[in-house]
Amino acid sequence: MHPLLNIAIRAVRSAGNVIIRYIQHVEYLDINMKGYNNLISDMNHLVEREIISVIAKAYPEHAIMAKISGNHGEGNTVWIIDPLDGITNFSHGLPHYCASIGVMVHNKIEHGVIYDPLREELFTASRGDGARLNNRRLRVNKRKNLTDALLATGFPCKNQQHLHAFLEMLNNLFIQAAGIRHTGSIALDLAYVATGRLDGYWEIGLDKWNLAAGVLMIEESGGVISDFVGGDNYINSGNVVVGNFHVQRYILDVIKPHLTEKLKI
Repeated sequence: MHPLLNIAIRAVRSAGNVIIRYIQHVEYLDINMKGYNNLISDMNHLVEREIISVIAKAYPEHAIMAKISGNHGEGNTVWIIDPLDGITNFSHGLPHYCASIGVMVHNKIEHGVIYDPLREELFTASRGDGARLNNRRLRVNKRKNLTDALLATGFPCKNQQHLHAFLEMLNNLFIQAAGIRHTGSIALDLAYVATGRLDGYWEIGLDKWNLAAGVLMIEESGGVISDFVGGDNYINSGNVVVGNFHVQRYILDVIKPHLTEKLKI
């Protein structure tokens, strides 16, 4: 196992311990709203500090891009952290959330880890070495038709200017796919596509910490990922479509008529 991946695993497991410790004490946390539908709580800060502490002990010279505390340091290796993806689920007692870390080296994601502490499911990926769930090799499913596909998405709450376009996409995919889910955890959605539990996923305006670990898992499990016009600008634009080769292309074809000029960037 690569040393960077080993530390990432140690960090998310430590984060998971913090999350589990506070599950029964949600009502005592200082939960508030920072911006529209952007839930920030003591938990995010606690978990992020735990992750950063583990990383800093092993690699104090590395840079960090963290969802809550922002950027720390500079360097060719950057740890991209989403401490508690699914914080709204957590705050309501809905058991679906995770910690997520991507490791970027020379501007390319090389390692990714997503950990669901409730199910004790550890999703890992290293470039060129595949993706795994608790050491079991992952592959995207082989479905070839959209009519058999179970998709997932997230609502563009922070990008409401795209809401009309999104609802048009949702409507047209809903009537063609087997089903659509909104789980509330982007990282787990991506991991679930890599495992074959979901067949495809699309969303508007995501941040780097939402995508860093999951996009590598898609690639290393044999999946396809692109922006809304089939290009590779998904990290910068935040607009992503993922799935196996067939399902991903079907999604792109369905959403294409509903793209605004801004969504084509």
